[in-house]
Amino acid sequence: MIKLKPNERIDDLQCKGYRIIQNKEMFCFGMDAVLLANFVKQRPGNECIDLGTGTGIIPILMAAKECGGEPHFVGLEIQEACADMANRSVELNELIGKVRIDHGDIKEVACNYKKASFDIVTSNPPYISGNHGLHNPNEPKNIARHEILVTLSDVVSAAAYLLKPGGSFYMIHKPFRLAEIFDCFMKNGLEPKRMQLIHPYIDKEPNMVIVEGVKGGNKMIKIEPPLIVYKEPGVYTEDLLLRYGNNV
Repeated sequence: MIKLKPNERIDDLQCKGYRIIQNKEMFCFGMDAVLLANFVKQRPGNECIDLGTGTGIIPILMAAKECGGEPHFVGLEIQEACADMANRSVELNELIGKVRIDHGDIKEVACNYKKASFDIVTSNPPYISGNHGLHNPNEPKNIARHEILVTLSDVVSAAAYLLKPGGSFYMIHKPFRLAEIFDCFMKNGLEPKRMQLIHPYIDKEPNMVIVEGVKGGNKMIKIEPPLIVYKEPGVYTEDLLLRYGNNV
C-alpha cells in the first residue's frame, strides 16, 4: 500500500495501467514530458538516465515502451521531496529493478556515476534563464521552471559526461534558445542529429523544440515534420492523437 503525503494525488497515465503520484504544490508534469519520452529511440538493453526527473514521468513512460532486452532507467532529481515521490511512483507501478530514482545534483554527476555509462540521456530542464521577478526562488515550481539550481550548460555538460560514444541526448526546450542549445551541444561533443518543432496551432509560432544530439556524431541533422498540438481550443489534432494516443 503506497502512502500519500499531504496534497498528493494519484493520476492515471492511461498507458499500460501505469499511474503517477503528483503534488499540486509542486511542478506537475505536462505535455512536454510526454512528447520527449515518445521522441526517444530506444534499443534493446539500453541504459538510460533522465536528468532533473521531477515526478519520474519520463523514466516511467520510457519503461512502458516495448523495445525488448532488459533496459534500465534512472531518474536523477535534486529536490528530495520530488525524488521521494518519484520513488513511490516506481513502487506503485511495480517497476523496482527496472526504474530507479536517485537524489542528487546534475552538476555532480562526475562524482556519482561512471563516465560514458549510459546509452541514452534525456532531460526536460528549466526553460527560463535567471530568476528575474521571483519572490521565492526556492519554491519547487520555480526551481522546475527557472535556471536557479542548474543551467542549460550544466545539463548538456552532464549529458556529454554520462553518454557512451555514439549515445544520444534528447532534450525538450524553448525555440528562442535554439542557437544557444546548438552551441552548447557542439562545445560538448554532441552533434545535433534530429529536431522537431512543436506548434500549439498550425498558424502559431512553435513554443517547444525537441533536439537529439549524438556523442561524436557526424555532421548532418534531420528535421522531423512539425507537430501541431491543437486544431481548435481543447481539441487535439489527429496527428498528435495518432502518434501519442492516450498519453496526452
